[in-house]
Amino acid sequence: MQETEFLNLWKSLDERITENLHLNRIQAEEITRLKIKSLLSSMRPIKVFALAVGVVWIVWVDGLLVVTFGNASPFFWWSALFQVVLCKMAVGIYLYQLLLLAGTDIAEPVLETQARLARLKATTLSVTRILFLQLPAWTTFYLTPAMLRDSPLLGLMIQFLVTASAVVAAGWLFIHIREKNKDARWFRVLFSGREWDPLLKSLELLDQTRDYQGTRTS
Repeated sequence: MQETEFLNLWKSLDERITENLHLNRIQAEEITRLKIKSLLSSMRPIKVFALAVGVVWIVWVDGLLVVTFGNASPFFWWSALFQVVLCKMAVGIYLYQLLLLAGTDIAEPVLETQARLARLKATTLSVTRILFLQLPAWTTFYLTPAMLRDSPLLGLMIQFLVTASAVVAAGWLFIHIREKNKDARWFRVLFSGREWDPLLKSLELLDQTRDYQGTRTS
């Protein structure tokens, strides 16, 4: 075999290998995008359920507030109002998240998908912080002026400690539920399951997709 023929054969073989690698990267990217689509789809049912339950709860509590206005204990009325306002904020966030998921197209550029998922992650943290702010309301809604007036000192002290603990816990969680604390044990306990794990896995897979694209263009 002449040198020219050998070089041509080598060049042809190299081109075939390069083409196969290119096709493999495209296939790997497509498979990764399908995995991301499946992960994001798995997040929808729990968010739809939370949205539905939240709407039913809001309608019920709003009706209760209207019916009991001027008659119920002020502790009950203001606790319920505080709780339902926070619940409405949470429902609004869940609706926004569902719109984000519905508008996410795995065929869109990786950076756009990453931006959507970043907003989804940020709002997941926000809705959790908001929901924990409800804690104090659940320690005061059952109180009445007569109960406080007639309760023994020990009962008042216990009630104060319970409510104060709820306030401190709610405030601490509201301040510390941040992405910078994602490696803390308590954070991993709170954020695990269908609302969080698929989101993190999708972001990891998007990084792989970006690597595939970078390899193809290099």
